Amino acid sequence: MGIWQTLVGNLATVALIMSIWMHIQYKFYRLSKVQLKLGFGATMGLGAMASMLLSVQLVPGVYIDLRVAMVALAAIYGGPISLAVTAPAAIATRFLIGGAGAHNGMEVIVIACLVGLTVHYLNREKLPTTVAVAVNGLVVGMISIGTMLLMPPPGMEQLAQEIAPKIGFLNFLATAFAGLVLTYFREFTLERDILHAALTQAPDFHYVKNRNSAFVVTNLQVAKLHGRKKSSEMIGLTDFDLEAPERATALFDQERAIMASGEPLIDHEECLTAADGRQAWYTSSKVALRNRQGDMVGLAGVTRDITEKKRLEQEVAESRNLLSRAMAEMSDGFAMFDRDGYLVFCNEQYRASFPRSAAARVPGAHASEIIRAVVQTGERRDLPANVSEAWIQTTARDYQADHDVEIHLFNDHWLSVRTRRAHDGSTFVVVADITAIKQSEMSLKQLASEMKGLAETDALTGIANRRVFDETISRECARSSRTGAPLSLLLVDVDRFKKYNDSYGHPAGDDCLKTVGKCLRAAAKRPTDVVARYGGEEFALLLPETALDDAARLAEEFRAALAELALPHGASEFGVVTASVGVATMAGGNPFLNPAELVAHADEALYRAKSAGRNRFETMAPAGWDGKTG
Repeated sequence: MGIWQTLVGNLATVALIMSIWMHIQYKFYRLSKVQLKLGFGATMGLGAMASMLLSVQLVPGVYIDLRVAMVALAAIYGGPISLAVTAPAAIATRFLIGGAGAHNGMEVIVIACLVGLTVHYLNREKLPTTVAVAVNGLVVGMISIGTMLLMPPPGMEQLAQEIAPKIGFLNFLATAFAGLVLTYFREFTLERDILHAALTQAPDFHYVKNRNSAFVVTNLQVAKLHGRKKSSEMIGLTDFDLEAPERATALFDQERAIMASGEPLIDHEECLTAADGRQAWYTSSKVALRNRQGDMVGLAGVTRDITEKKRLEQEVAESRNLLSRAMAEMSDGFAMFDRDGYLVFCNEQYRASFPRSAAARVPGAHASEIIRAVVQTGERRDLPANVSEAWIQTTARDYQADHDVEIHLFNDHWLSVRTRRAHDGSTFVVVADITAIKQSEMSLKQLASEMKGLAETDALTGIANRRVFDETISRECARSSRTGAPLSLLLVDVDRFKKYNDSYGHPAGDDCLKTVGKCLRAAAKRPTDVVARYGGEEFALLLPETALDDAARLAEEFRAALAELALPHGASEFGVVTASVGVATMAGGNPFLNPAELVAHADEALYRAKSAGRNRFETMAPAGWDGKTG
């Protein structure tokens, strides 16, 4: 029994050696590939030496250990460079230990080197898969078994046959375990190196700051921008060390606001003036960072130099303005009126833009005649049919002044009409069809409305989210304090919900929350009542102009309705899904000081309901409040 305990200790030594190597490689990741391979070889050599020093002596001078695994690992995963360090260390150690089996032991090490190198070249430039790792382990195990059976120490043929499979199995375990560790760590370091390369080699300015706005990591571009040669020189510095006090304060306040609100800063543009007077444009995006527990830990940002882009945009804008002025005279519709308001010239596109009044838009027609035809034919949707003649004459005079107007026609087309008065009193009119633009505007407005709805809705239950609840309760508390109308709040907590999730799974838990949301929404009878998901398995029902007794009645209706649904809940003392409700009311004369206190009182009532046995409601009102309206 002692032999195998020692060999298991050898196996633990392999695990320790692999742990040491992972720490070394992680700490000195900047070393070259050759240096890392030499280090790996030295570590495996140390492992082989340790294994032999902890070996089991079968007979004087004959030892068994896991040196084959360590040597093979160096050859398979480190190649000839690593093996050049591991093999001499292993052979020298076995030679120094000596004994009758020394020559045999050194031959086994050489065989492990040759077979390991063969496997290495077969897998060259490939990250080993789990199957390959297992195969490598089998190969090493077979080496151990084969050498012990084919090259047994003198006089130990029978013993070798008995222990060879066990020694081979231990070498297989050691090699497979180490191979899995190396495979995982190579994948991990590859991902780390990719991220590191992406950060350090990116042309933009990348940086991460801690909660105090001190740099934790930057790329080389940030260091060069601030006159440093290495990105490591930026660590620990703040903008107060790098910028003028006024700008440093502005950046600090900006970043504190981002971390406080959690709202990212996206593509913020600013123009900065360097010490030499040169102006440069930058765009910055910053986002708050949270750990897995949701705690704020810092801020990540990226800044881009967009000076050249801004210059090009300015040139394009100037060119566009020039082109626009030229195109204004050659657009789809063009007309010219003299100083007295008579039409002098128009093209066919101008007349086609106004299909119902086209007959009136001929040279020699007065602007008032054209406007009269527009009114009589109902061509414009914004003009009534019974306008006065005085209005027509006034509009005709105003028609000759500079103005831009958008016209909605009877056929749902939109026209942009731009009127410009020349120095000689004549007027030029340019007409463009902007129907597609207006349709896009309306689509964007509709999309914005839909997005607003999504931003205000809890994705799971379809009711209002916490953000809407916080905004609404603040608004309603202020109105209640101002008008004296009562305001009630129900805080709802699903009883034993964690046990429900544990028993039925999270998909069933989600369905349960949806059902609770529907049930609570059914209890809200008025458009002004707000049902919201407060967080997790908690819901809220805000009831403006509702006294405590009415709120308590609604709480009981909801509780009973949910219980009647009889959703199975084997982990609950009631056998079905139930909820506890806390009810609180504020009203004129005895108001809570702020929304937080109303929520706190409702939460206290909810706590009492849960403490009293769950599946019930409890109420709480300010001292002296009788629960009646008025």
